[in-house]
Amino acid sequence: LSGAIDVNCSESNQPALLKALNPVFNLKAIRPVMNLTTPTNIITYFTMYGILGVVSSALIAWSHFSHINSNLHCLSDSCSMDENTAPFVPYVYLYHDGKVHDALPVRIVSSCNLDIYTFPFDVQNCTMTFNSYIHFGKTLHQMSAENITLNSKNVITTTGEWELLEITSYKNESGQDKMRRRATLYVVNLLIPSCFLITVDLFSFLLPPQAVDRSSFKMTLILGYTVFLLIMNDLLPVTGNSIPLINVFFSLCLALMVTSLLETILITNLLNGSADFSPLPHWIRVIVLQFLGCVVCLPQKTKETKRFGTQIIGNISGSGAEGRAVQELRSLGKDLQAIRLQVEKQMGQSESSEEWIQVGFIIDRLLFGLYILFISVSFITIINIWVNSYSS
Repeated sequence: LSGAIDVNCSESNQPALLKALNPVFNLKAIRPVMNLTTPTNIITYFTMYGILGVVSSALIAWSHFSHINSNLHCLSDSCSMDENTAPFVPYVYLYHDGKVHDALPVRIVSSCNLDIYTFPFDVQNCTMTFNSYIHFGKTLHQMSAENITLNSKNVITTTGEWELLEITSYKNESGQDKMRRRATLYVVNLLIPSCFLITVDLFSFLLPPQAVDRSSFKMTLILGYTVFLLIMNDLLPVTGNSIPLINVFFSLCLALMVTSLLETILITNLLNGSADFSPLPHWIRVIVLQFLGCVVCLPQKTKETKRFGTQIIGNISGSGAEGRAVQELRSLGKDLQAIRLQVEKQMGQSESSEEWIQVGFIIDRLLFGLYILFISVSFITIINIWVNSYSS
């Protein structure tokens, strides 16, 4: 079935053409202007009312097909399209000068390339692109994004853990929304408890290792810190392009605790097993007792020299009674000499044991100073990186 429709134009202009096409087409789909060369200004502006959240564990997989499968169908509601859950507003504002204002809320899901190196003091940039289906970007006029940022900050109500910093727009390119994470939650729940535990581990060096089981205390501290990290693991990001600096911070704290435990085991072995060690080598005595002892303010104790006098009894001749007395004196002298040798041996072992104990105290204080120095340098470096990132 085919038919023809005659269109009679009274004049050779656009209004006459529209009048002639009125019986055939619905003129509602044509721009309401007297002259089609007159442009219709359509102003589209964007105002952010809320940041609902960031889903860091979601993954999107794309499947590319180069053939047509008649058995493969994709419903419009499930082809990687998020349903707009924003409320529908059927009202528009019509002004006396012909301006029409349509405020339509839209829930936008944007993909962000998360840079979590400075977490929780990180700043994220999320891109949003607004395009026209029938116009190129060169034919669209772009307005400044300063008003968008100002209006969004004034009306934004839902932010959660994110703070809106700036919205920038570029012609023919994607616009960017710059957001900064609110770090208070993570500082209170993650950083401050870790600092408290590492401080307790630091002050545990003040416990006397020979009287208190310092190693048990440190093992309990390590166990508690491990349980703490397992409980707070859900607060840490799981996706990103780099390892977060806070993970390095936690690993550093755990490594310091384990190192201090190993140091305690070494010192305890020196203090409790010093009696079974061989005499202190000369090079250890020079390096540790004389040099490092002065560095850590534990100088070597002065030795008290003790001399034992011996008297040799020669052959003395005399009467019978005097001869028996001389024999008893000789026997007593041999016994005293044996006792003296045993005492000298015991004193030598005691002196060697005291030297090893002194070495243990010097190493303990030296490692305590190095522990403080390493913690200070590491924490200052990490905090400096976080402060520079947060301030910039």
